[in-house]
Amino acid sequence: MEGMLMIVLMFAAMYFFMIRPENKKRKAAEAMRSSLAVGDVITTIGGVVGTICAVKENTIVIETGADRVRIEFTKWAVSSKGAETAAQ
Repeated sequence: MEGMLMIVLMFAAMYFFMIRPENKKRKAAEAMRSSLAVGDVITTIGGVVGTICAVKENTIVIETGADRVRIEFTKWAVSSKGAETAAQ
């Protein structure tokens, strides 16, 4: 009986410390990606920074740099919204 209680407590702890925070993080990322709009500055998972110039159902088109190069990405490739600069 005590062994069963320990196993249940171990699974409960694993849920609250590992699974639940990961689900919250995933839901927040999905909400951020679904709220993307033209004019937002984003960073992709590959480190490409640009401004959104078109939003489609599953993809976005961003403009990068002063030469106005346009690149199309899937929405899941967006890692963050807003300008991020590396502190040096």
